[in-house]
Amino acid sequence: MKIQTNSSGTRSIDVSDDHLLTIEKYQLFRDLIDSNGYVDEQVLDKLKLNIRGLLEGDSGKDKTLLDLCLDVIYHPNMKAFGLQQLVLLYINWKNQGNENLGSTTRAIQGTPFN
Repeated sequence: MKIQTNSSGTRSIDVSDDHLLTIEKYQLFRDLIDSNGYVDEQVLDKLKLNIRGLLEGDSGKDKTLLDLCLDVIYHPNMKAFGLQQLVLLYINWKNQGNENLGSTTRAIQGTPFN
C-alpha cells in the first residue's frame, strides 16, 4: 500500500501490513490527535517523541518498531499530510478487520479530517 505524502501527489511512502500491525500493537495513534482533529507538524513531532520513548525502553529491541521508524515515520518524505494519510489508511485497515461487526465507516485518503 502507498500513502501520498504531499498534496500534489508527487511523493509517497510504501506501508505494509506489518507496519500497520506495529501501529496497532503499540497503539501509536491513541490520544495523538488533539480535539481539533488537525494533523500538523506538531502532531508528527509528538508521534516521533512517543516512539523515541518506546525505543529507549524494552521496545527498542523490537525489529518491527525499528522497521516502522525507518520505513515510514522517519522517512524523509513524511510530513503532516503524510501522517494524516497514514492515519486514514490505518482506520480503513482496522475497519476491514471489523467488517463482520457491521462497521461501515470509511476514511478516504487525500481528504482532510476537517
